[in-house]
Order: sequence, then structure tokens, then C-alpha cells
Amino acid sequence: MFSKVLISDDLGSINQGVRTVLDGLGITNVTQVQYCDDAYLKIKRAYQNAEPFHLLITDLSFKSDHRAQRYASGEDLVKQLKQEYPDLKVIVYSVEDRLQKVRTLIQTYKADAYVCKGRNGLKEIDTAINTVYGGGIYISQQVEHALSSNSNLEINDYDIELLQQLSNGLSQDEISNFLKSNAIAPSSLSSVEKHLNKLRIQFKANNAIHLVAIVKDLGLI
Repeated sequence: MFSKVLISDDLGSINQGVRTVLDGLGITNVTQVQYCDDAYLKIKRAYQNAEPFHLLITDLSFKSDHRAQRYASGEDLVKQLKQEYPDLKVIVYSVEDRLQKVRTLIQTYKADAYVCKGRNGLKEIDTAINTVYGGGIYISQQVEHALSSNSNLEINDYDIELLQQLSNGLSQDEISNFLKSNAIAPSSLSSVEKHLNKLRIQFKANNAIHLVAIVKDLGLI
């Protein structure tokens, strides 16, 4: 079993709950932090001292406060750590249940498990730890479709942004202006129309409202 674990969550009660699970598994060398930057620095220092952490359990959302952070979210933290320390096992423990987010963390950033916080969250943390220790990947049942081969999930971050702005009630012209003001390309009205039309066909949507309803049901936005 893992002998050295780091828990990163800005809520002390969550940290303590996870700590209880670890205690039950006989894992006693546990460090708790409430900032992503602290997590990164502790892991980096541990590797430099040849005493690496074997597992990181982290939330995704961290409330901002007076302290400036290089890594503002657990997603940023996971992405960086997996690039620098690919052998480090990572379990994401979050209330976030959007499939595209789960898909990115597991397939792109190479997190080893994704557990949804909830009534059975701590039980799943126990299962996830054992699964990851055995070399497997664990994903909570409610988001397991994130790894489905269904082509409906084959959309990129640009598509997600278009769909999000569409769900916010913006017209295609307004979406184009939003993209331009945020330096997101392509931003022309014709590009927006082309991509949204492609998405309507892909998701077999009758119109924009239907498209938004479908992708929300799928947990993509």
C-alpha cells in the first residue's frame, strides 16, 4: 500500500474525512495542505530529498483569498505534477461532474482516479486508493461515461466554450464578439455559425435550445 500520501483540499473537514480513510488502510505518513501551491512545493521538495510522495488526493476547486497562487485550481496542479512526476499517483476528489472535465483530467492530464464527492464519496476513495495501488484507473459511476467511445464526446475546448456561451443566452453574433474580446480563435461570425451547425448535426439537435439541453444532459457543460 502507499506509504506516503498528500491530501490537498481547502476544507479541513474534507481533509480529515480522507485522513480517516487512510488511517483505516494503515497509511499513517500523511500530509495535509489547503493550497495548491503548497501541494506542489511539498511534492517537489520531497522528490528533491529522495523521499517522494506516492499518492496525491486533491480537490479541483479552491476558494481564492488574500494569498496569490501560481496554481489556482486542482486541475492546474494535476496537469503540472503529472508532467514533472508521471510516476506520482493522483486521485481527484471533487463535486465537479462534467464529463468533459473528467475526460480531460483522466485522458489528457493522466490522473489515475476521479471520485465524486457525495454520500458515498469516502467509500469510493477507499476503493479508488486500492484500485490505483493495483495499477488500475477508478472513476465514479455517475461520470464513468466520460471515457465512453461515443463520438458525441469527441469535442474540444473551443466547442465547449461555444456551447457554454450559447447556454448563457448569447446570440451567434454576441458569441463572436465574446471570442474576439477574449482572444479566442477562430472568432469570426462565419466560424461560429459553422461550428455550431457542426455541433447541431453531431448531437442530432433540432435547434440551439435543443443542442444546449442535450449537452447539459450529457454533462459536457
